[in-house]
Amino acid sequence: MFARSRDNDPGDGQDNDRKRAERSVGGYGVVTNLAHAVFLSYASQDAEAAQRICEALRAAGIEVWFDQSELRGGDAWDQSIRKQIKNCALFIPVISKTTHERAEGYFRLEWKLAVDRSHLIAADKAFLVPVVVDDTPDDDERVPERFRELQWTRLPAWQTTTEFVSRIQQLLAGEAHLLPTVAREPPKAAHSAMKPVWLGVFVALVPIATYLFLHNKPTVPVTAFTPPLHSIAVLPFTNLSGDPKQEYFSEGISEELIETLSQINALQVTARTSSFFFKGKDVDLETIAHKLNVATILEGSIRRDGDTVRVTVDLINPVTGFHIWSQKYDRELKGILALQSEIAGTVAEQLRVPLLGTATIRREAGGTQNPQAYDAYLRGRQLYYSAASEAANRSALAEFDRAIALDPNFAAAYGLRAVALMEIRWGSSDMAERDVLRYEANTAAERAVALAPDRADVHTAFWWVRATGYFDFRPAEIERALALAPSAALAHQVAAFQASWSGQHDAAIKAQQVAVSLDPQNLEARIVLVEVLATARRFDEALAAVGDAKLIDPSAQSSRDMTAYIYGLEGRLDLIEQQKLCEQPPRHGCLARIKHLHGDVEGANKELAAFKAKYGDSRAYAYAQIYAQWNDIPLALQWLETAERLHDPNMVHLKVDPLLDPLREEPRFRAIERALKFPGSSL
Repeated sequence: MFARSRDNDPGDGQDNDRKRAERSVGGYGVVTNLAHAVFLSYASQDAEAAQRICEALRAAGIEVWFDQSELRGGDAWDQSIRKQIKNCALFIPVISKTTHERAEGYFRLEWKLAVDRSHLIAADKAFLVPVVVDDTPDDDERVPERFRELQWTRLPAWQTTTEFVSRIQQLLAGEAHLLPTVAREPPKAAHSAMKPVWLGVFVALVPIATYLFLHNKPTVPVTAFTPPLHSIAVLPFTNLSGDPKQEYFSEGISEELIETLSQINALQVTARTSSFFFKGKDVDLETIAHKLNVATILEGSIRRDGDTVRVTVDLINPVTGFHIWSQKYDRELKGILALQSEIAGTVAEQLRVPLLGTATIRREAGGTQNPQAYDAYLRGRQLYYSAASEAANRSALAEFDRAIALDPNFAAAYGLRAVALMEIRWGSSDMAERDVLRYEANTAAERAVALAPDRADVHTAFWWVRATGYFDFRPAEIERALALAPSAALAHQVAAFQASWSGQHDAAIKAQQVAVSLDPQNLEARIVLVEVLATARRFDEALAAVGDAKLIDPSAQSSRDMTAYIYGLEGRLDLIEQQKLCEQPPRHGCLARIKHLHGDVEGANKELAAFKAKYGDSRAYAYAQIYAQWNDIPLALQWLETAERLHDPNMVHLKVDPLLDPLREEPRFRAIERALKFPGSSL
């Protein structure tokens, strides 16, 4: 959504250390460095067994966070537990008959938090180390599936062996491999019947003959489908209105529901582009779940009759096909936003997702109860998200304007109006119009935030307008968006932009990898990952990311453009020419650089002249890139100053753009960089 302002010409526009732990509330002792500590999780009835494990580990010099308090209530205690689990090096859950018998207990929250974190950790890094202190069977259905995938350490009669302590030392030192995945027999029927459907656990079953064990260790690894437990994709709802022209309405409701669910902290929600990727394709739900890495799917249908709407929703386990929950709703159109909040809350209940900070989901905030205004807004959404031309963007803008005219307090419409105006501004070569569009976009974005400060989408829109239109980088806007909608892929993507533009490459890559994980079928998200990798000069990884993008769309021009950009930075001109990356379709800026490098100065000048004739001053930044690569420093700086004066949106790349490297020691360049005030800049 926010990557379109990059120039179509390839290259023409392109964790802090862990805190030291504080003394725990009511704890057993002090853990001084959580980054090297072990968290011991157990049911209170197993405290003696857990204490013996703790003492054996501490005797070996291993730091252990081991609580002996029964006072599990209160925010301070809860936050302390969460902090320990978030920062510890290894998590040891103590499994026993007690944990099986206790359907409720604080240790279950600890286990859930650890499992959720494990999905963010590389597959080859150990984190979960399950320990069994009795004869609890491997297929205990009340143990998280993520624990059952790993080989369990058995310490019968609570005796902690020297081999176990040595193993923990090796894992902490990074000298041992990840505890191996265990191929376990399917649970017995009597047990599986007890398994809560909402867990959404999917295990790849293989014939029992392939289960080969030696000394209780597997010799054949088994790959299981283990998506994040609380993960969901909302597929585009089916239009049952009998009128194909109503497709915008069913799609719009689906999109809004995705954004509503994204407000729930503990829920991972696939973004709109990936959820809609399979629309109209003959793909079964299990395949979709694997492609999107989700444990549950929400699908449904919408039948609209004037201002009355019937919405049917189904929450499904995509592997078993079991319907976890299904409901029909009949509502007036003016109450549709409140219905979305109601559905999101019910989904959270069905998935046993704690609402935490989002105890009240209010998607209606910033919305409207005017049916005609909402209808215009949904029409505009469809036009904007499917926009392939300036005309489509202007049509979307007209719908947002109509929605605002019908309801002047419709914050969501103001937010999308702002980003549509910035899209149109980028495509315009009329410099006077560009200034007007920038001003109107800023006005709309400010109005959206003022009306609905608790909507993540209006904060990302406001950040985008300020950053690319005014070079006014506002980290607080991104932080607010992420706090309001932790699963919003777009919020992570704008975080990646800002980090990359500021030279914080590792943070940028990490943020965009999260965005891709939330929107895996979004070509644009993958191209942004290519861009931040290339900007970090990690060219091999960038080319590998191009390959991933091609799996989504092998013919996408953006993949060809980024390939040419990377090859150009590496000086691999022969590959650019062999693959004709600058020619189909013609890319004047790319050809101007290539021809100049080959000594064809006349041809290079002709390409640049054609580029200028087509775009005028609206591509001033791109001209500066070309002159910098030609080593024509005066003209490069002249065009860069023009780009700054005209608020060329690609100026956001200036601090890290490899194509501008020849200018970095020039006083005029450094003055421009200081004026832009990139976050974290020391100039």
